[in-house]
Amino acid sequence: MESVRKANQRLRNYPILLAKCSVAAAAYGACITTDLNVAHKTCDQEFQQFKQCLQKAASDMKTKL
Repeated sequence: MESVRKANQRLRNYPILLAKCSVAAAAYGACITTDLNVAHKTCDQEFQQFKQCLQKAASDMKTKL
């Protein structure tokens, strides 16, 4: 049951991680919503920035994503 406890703790950290990356998340969201026909890798640059922000925030908090 230790693995379940750790997974639950990681899930509780997600709102904190998202709050730390709110600027990158907003930029990615704005890019996605500009066009109804989103193609593969349309907003890849914004997604990569958001992903890197989440990874850095998780690393700073010493947690996994």
